[in-house]
Amino acid sequence: MPYDLSAPVYKPGSSFLSADLRIHRSALHIARLLRDTGALDTFAVHRRIFTKGSDLIHENRQCQNAYLLTAGWACSYMLLRDGTRQIINFHVPGDLIGIRRLLIPDADDNLCAITSIEVREIDIEGLLAALRGNNCLAMSVLWSAFRDEAIVSQHLVGIGRRRPVNRAAHFFLELGSRLSLVGLGTKTGYQCPLTQSLIADALGLTAVHFNRVLRQLRELNAMTFHDGWVQYLDGEKLEHLADFDSSYLQ
Repeated sequence: MPYDLSAPVYKPGSSFLSADLRIHRSALHIARLLRDTGALDTFAVHRRIFTKGSDLIHENRQCQNAYLLTAGWACSYMLLRDGTRQIINFHVPGDLIGIRRLLIPDADDNLCAITSIEVREIDIEGLLAALRGNNCLAMSVLWSAFRDEAIVSQHLVGIGRRRPVNRAAHFFLELGSRLSLVGLGTKTGYQCPLTQSLIADALGLTAVHFNRVLRQLRELNAMTFHDGWVQYLDGEKLEHLADFDSSYLQ
């Protein structure tokens, strides 16, 4: 069924992630590692809920907060002086977000809740203590940071070199692969609460142009995006369009 934005995207008090997590490399994937080792309660001390549209982190506010996203969707973005915005990345359950702020309190990024979200706020002292005594946890946090860098690099290549239709195909496949790692995506598609305007912003396209790209993908019988649902019509064709290799996510 299509994603219902009016419905809650989390259940306060519920377990961090579903028991049937699909993790390709569980030893390095932070969501699985924290769930299995109990390290989450060591340094993620506060469970917090943010409403849709709330800023968790703002570039003009110095802070040392980072979060583990346990439910809902968020995005990191930058604002230019003329008021325009560039979305840098979207964040889904299981993502460690705002980690740069632990070492660079005045970093120039912003973090916003796209839907209602639930997070665990990370305590820096607890995190550093946990990292000193847990090599696997340290590797997991490092993996998370490197994966974020790889995602941003792919987005840069997309905006700089990929044609709009190839860029969009790559974006949807990347997002689907990330969701599959935490049991929220399938081989045929996934629920997606993102608006066309948000995705167009992330892809460096106007809303009108992105709408044409979606129509082109539909006419190619590759995929559809309608009413909050991404459906793969021909996965092989979509991967060929995107020249997609998911190894950088795993």
